[in-house]
Parts: sequence; structure tokens; C-alpha cells
Amino acid sequence: MQFPPALRALNHRDFRLFWIGQSISSVGSWMQSVGLSWLVLELTNSPFRLGVVSALQFGPVLLLSAIAGVVVDRTPKRPLILATQTALMAPAFALAVLSWGGWVQYWHVAILAGLIGVVNALDMPTRQSFLVEMVGREDLLNAMALNSATFNAARVVGPAIGGLLIARYGIALAFLLNAISFLAVVISLAAVQAGSEARPRRGTTIREELADGIRYATRTPQVALILGLVFAVSTFAMNHGVLVPLYAREVLHEGVHVFGLLMASLGAGAVAGAIAIATFGSGGRPPLSSVVIPGIGVALAIVTLGFVRHFAVAATILFLVGVMQIIFQNGCNTIVQVTVPDELRGRVMGVYMMVFAGATPVGASLIGSVAEGAGVPAACLVGGSLALLGVALQLARWRRVKYAEA
Repeated sequence: MQFPPALRALNHRDFRLFWIGQSISSVGSWMQSVGLSWLVLELTNSPFRLGVVSALQFGPVLLLSAIAGVVVDRTPKRPLILATQTALMAPAFALAVLSWGGWVQYWHVAILAGLIGVVNALDMPTRQSFLVEMVGREDLLNAMALNSATFNAARVVGPAIGGLLIARYGIALAFLLNAISFLAVVISLAAVQAGSEARPRRGTTIREELADGIRYATRTPQVALILGLVFAVSTFAMNHGVLVPLYAREVLHEGVHVFGLLMASLGAGAVAGAIAIATFGSGGRPPLSSVVIPGIGVALAIVTLGFVRHFAVAATILFLVGVMQIIFQNGCNTIVQVTVPDELRGRVMGVYMMVFAGATPVGASLIGSVAEGAGVPAACLVGGSLALLGVALQLARWRRVKYAEA
């Protein structure tokens, strides 16, 4: 069976299996995301502590993902992903048991969030590097778009279902279903053939290999620009796990079901953006304008959200954020992966994930603190404005580099 051009990455058997498993697991992950955020608010009633839990989930990515990239380049990727996905089941089961028994406390959530972060520090660069081994460079953008479409379709389904289940049956069920959903990834990876062999080592030390990856990422102008843009937008404008539940409760004065619907709006927009990329995107390197414009759009939308007090308008804005965010993320990821040589892919993607996901602790803590001290609308204004400033500074630096080269 030959798939149409918009789905051409599915012509690769290994990617098709991997994609099916990830699609199922992503629904559970988004259910857990809703449950975790709401659980923290129920336990502490503190926006700051919600930001801390978000930071704990991504702090290890900031500290460890660059080193994890060296491991990725040295280790066969398929068994590595099997190990990380299996490990992620444990915190989900623990949260389910603690919640069901009524024993859960904030420090339990904080420790388990940190464990999730440690595993994700290795899992994220591995999965990103694995895609090109399954589909090749020519179909990489399409594979990323399809991954994003299903991941963000799960962002629609997961929070909506999760919010309803939590409201009716309690938080424990969301954690349990997420734990079970990881079995889909494990089963699909067991049938995948790609990524079973490591690349030959050059005989250098871990420190030397890490330095090679960092040196390439920081000294290649286009890669350095992308990393700067990702840091600015991700740090200050993509703190949805902190902002959206606070917005639902403090601004709209609604419960977990509205939080789930707002997250579903964000996910629906991301699905729309991913479908557009899969349908109209071409192979090769996307132009810089395809990441700069949506990056600015995300920041402006978050600023606008600070002035909105109605659910329908807020849902529409979050839908647009989802569209622009997915175009920005896919464009940035593709530019880096198309540019980097294969032997450095794991290390450079480790640096990329350190900037992309590792920026979250900084942004989550900042936004949580501003929301607690000055209110949620102020947090929206501060986050969006700092993202705009960061993009402007990166573009100014890029112009200086291009001028010097000329």
C-alpha cells in the first residue's frame, strides 16, 4: 500500500509502527499532564509550587540532555527508547496508587516529577535522533509533521477526556491510564528494525565528544540562531502547563473541565498546523521566515491572552497559539536536523532539547512567581513581552553575523 504525499513518511514500515505506538501513548501522557497540574493546585493552592513541579519535570533536561546526546550517539537507539519508555511507566503507576489510596502529598508529586524529568533527559534526544534513521532526510519534515499531528491530536483528546474523568472518577484514573498506554510504545518498538546498531566510535572520551557537539551547535551560525530563537520563545511564551490551569481557575473562575477544554483548543490548533505542514510542506530546509514569523505570533498571542476574560475568546487565542507553535517547533527542529552531520546528530539534538525543554524550569518558575505575586494577566504580559524581546535580540545578532560574513 502506497500512502499519499501528505502521509509519505508512513510508507516506511518502522516509522509506521513507531507512529502508531506513540499516538496511543500520547493520549495517556496528556491525561497525566492535566491530572498532575490540577493535583498540585488541589494540594497546595499555589501557582508558585505548580511552577516548581513543572520545573522539576524539565530541570534534568537542562542539566543532563547534552551529556545524554553523547550516550545517544554511542548506543543503539531502539533499545534505548524501549528502556526509557518502560521507565516512564513507573512514576505513572506510583501516582495512580498514591492518589487512589488518598496518600498523595506534594513532596510525592515533586519527587516523581523529578524522576520523569531524568528519564526524559535521555528519552527526548533519542526519539528526535531516531526519526531520521527510520525515514531518511528527505521525508524527515513529513515524519515530524505526522508525529506532531498525532501528539497534538492527543492534546485535544487527552485533556478533554482527562478533565471529564477527573471530575467524575478522580485523578488516579488519569495516571493509571497513562501508565497502561506506555505498553503501546513498547509493543510497537519491539517490532521495529531500525536503530538496532550504534555508529562506530571515534575512540574519543565523553568529554571530547560532548565538546564537539557543543562546539558545532554554537559555532554554526544557522544552528546557533535556531537555538537562540527556541530558547526565547520556549522559555517565556510556552509555559502552558502553568498558565492555562491558572487562567481557567483564577481568570475564568472555572474548574478542571474548562482547563481540559482550553488545553484541547491548544491541541486542536497544533493539529491544524501539523496537517498544514504535512500537506503543503516540502522536503529540505525550511526558510528562516517559517520559524521567525510564527515565533513572534506565539509571543503576541500570549500577550493578548492577558487582556481576555471570556472562555470563547481565550479558546480561540489558544487555538492560534497551537497553530503557530507547531509550525515554529517543526521548522526549528527540521533546520537543525537537516544541517547537522549524522555523526553529531545525537549530541546536537541533546543540546537542542536542553534549550527547548530545559528552558522550561526557568520560564515555569518565573511565570509561576509573577502569577502568584501580580496575577495571571500580568504573567501573560511578562512572558509574551520577554519572548518578543528575545526574538528581536536573536535577529539583531543574526544580522551582525551575516554582515560580518559579507
